[in-house]
Amino acid sequence: MNIAILSRGPNLYSTKSLYYAATKRGHEALVYNHLYFDIVLESNETKIFYGGNPFPKVDAVIPRIGSSVTQMGASILRQIKLNGMFTTLSAQSLIISRNKLHTLQLLSNQGVNIPKTLFTTENTTPDYLLEIMGGAPIIVKLVSGTHGIGVFLAETNKMALSMMEVFKMTNKKYILQEFIKESNGEDIRALVVDGKVVASMKRKAKSGEFRSNLHQGGSAIAIKLTSAEEEMAIKSCEILNLKVAGVDMLQSSNGPLLLEINPSPGLEGIETTTGIDVAGKIIEFIERNI
Repeated sequence: MNIAILSRGPNLYSTKSLYYAATKRGHEALVYNHLYFDIVLESNETKIFYGGNPFPKVDAVIPRIGSSVTQMGASILRQIKLNGMFTTLSAQSLIISRNKLHTLQLLSNQGVNIPKTLFTTENTTPDYLLEIMGGAPIIVKLVSGTHGIGVFLAETNKMALSMMEVFKMTNKKYILQEFIKESNGEDIRALVVDGKVVASMKRKAKSGEFRSNLHQGGSAIAIKLTSAEEEMAIKSCEILNLKVAGVDMLQSSNGPLLLEINPSPGLEGIETTTGIDVAGKIIEFIERNI
């Protein structure tokens, strides 16, 4: 097969892991920077160009779209799909899952347990918003963001009010979320491929930090999910129609809680922690569908 990997970083671990997994299985893989695509729309014909040249029709596309170019990346994926090529991520699923609020709205409506979350139109006074949420400590996070960026713990009401004021002044949309104290700075990352959990790990925040993301200096160990955690991860991906995703969950006194879903999960942390060839699982998924 001819496989295109859309990535702005050909030397990044995840990109190289996917490339080697594909070539090791006898496929031809090429890396394309999705910032260099152009789409030409005409009546009865649409053309995709890469770097000024026609983009070849490939058997499959693996998108590694960064959060800062979500809308542009979605436009490319939509056209790739319309032009008859298989892709491991749809444009719609990318857009939805990159928006934390939209994701939680869909999941909670389908019975997936989540931390208590509040989104405001900013016409309600901040003091009343905190009262609704039960006050600090509380999590304040941007609606869009990855790797723990844009996620803050307000330990006092005063801190929370200051953060909310800054976001309002900078026109940033945010949500307030219940702080799960018993999670003790730990969360679970499950990697789901084609409706199955293929790898899972528990991440722990470094001392003095509440975010457990490895990008924020956290550590990780391989774990086996409970049946409730595995069911939550798989169900969440089914609701969002995600075939490849990283699902983050918290352990609480009331069972697992869905935290967020990453439609373009990094592979370095989970592959090095678990020793599982996750990139190979993604290539096998493509092989089953081509």
